[in-house]
Amino acid sequence: MAKKIIFTGGGSAGHVTLNLALIPIFLQQGWNVTYIGSYNGIEKELVAKIENVKYISISTGKLRRYFSWQNFTDMIKIPLGVLQAICIVFKQKPDIVFSKGGFVSFPVVLAAKLNGVKCVMHESDVTPGLANKMSLPFVSKFFTTFEDTVKYVKDKSKVDCVGPVLSDRLKNGTKKSACQVCGFDESKPVIMVIGGSLGAKSVNDAVRKNLFELLKQYQVIHICGKGQVEKKLDEKGYKQFDYVSDELKDFMAAADVVISRAGSNSIFELLSLNKPMVLVPLSGASSRGEQMLNAKSFQDKGYCEIVADDRLSEDGLLIDTLDKVYKNKATYIENMKNSGFKATNNYELVEKIIKTDK
Repeated sequence: MAKKIIFTGGGSAGHVTLNLALIPIFLQQGWNVTYIGSYNGIEKELVAKIENVKYISISTGKLRRYFSWQNFTDMIKIPLGVLQAICIVFKQKPDIVFSKGGFVSFPVVLAAKLNGVKCVMHESDVTPGLANKMSLPFVSKFFTTFEDTVKYVKDKSKVDCVGPVLSDRLKNGTKKSACQVCGFDESKPVIMVIGGSLGAKSVNDAVRKNLFELLKQYQVIHICGKGQVEKKLDEKGYKQFDYVSDELKDFMAAADVVISRAGSNSIFELLSLNKPMVLVPLSGASSRGEQMLNAKSFQDKGYCEIVADDRLSEDGLLIDTLDKVYKNKATYIENMKNSGFKATNNYELVEKIIKTDK
């Protein structure tokens, strides 16, 4: 009889991307795969593209670190989600559960524990997210990207630092293909802007505010997030996308510098491709501050420069920082090449997950 695994994680692409990379490997090895996610999260849309995966929705309540009246209504949704997850795990009887975090994951992790099913979890950032913190007592193994994450875990025997887990999805792209898609001149430098799967309004606004100045020297590929394409802007050398998949490897190949948030998945992929970066971390006011820690770690090693989110509107700051990185891009690239950077590939992580089941 085929073994079964349940994946969970969602709310943003950062809580789904690794799952999307691991699922095909489990399918190839003959596992039955189920995904538990939210009713309307980005995970539902992304997982739907994979054949032979059963997607089951549960109620989710967002876990917030700040006061909001929604906390009270969401507190009702969380126990409902737990009850739904308990029933699903009981019926599915999986051999193992894999959680990538996000507010949809906690009910599933708890349900696995209550059903006597082993659960493993992965954290991309230096500090565990709130959902992962709450889930920690109920998991058998906690895979981390950063060695420093162990400082935030009481039971250190659970921690296995695997480093960044990267696929080959962004390799073998070509600038020529990107320029054909975007209608760009191959001889002119390209800046790529990535605000994350849900977009980044402050980054989008700053790019658009400085667009005409940017276009004097650069061409701009702007991945601005779902529903955030500004249709009125149709300038030569400027191409907008809400979200890209297959074309991303070509866009990466074309990019001389990348302006990005500082999510762990994104910046390690940029490091693996030796792409000079201007990082705009989420502020501590809208996150737990993990992106600033990620970005500072990269800046200290000479891979990037940082622009604080609350300073993006300052005249000339984004342009000046971008020009600095572009002018000195050879130095940033050399630093990245000499980093001794090593990543775990998807197959190695799958083997670690399977060993946890034994």
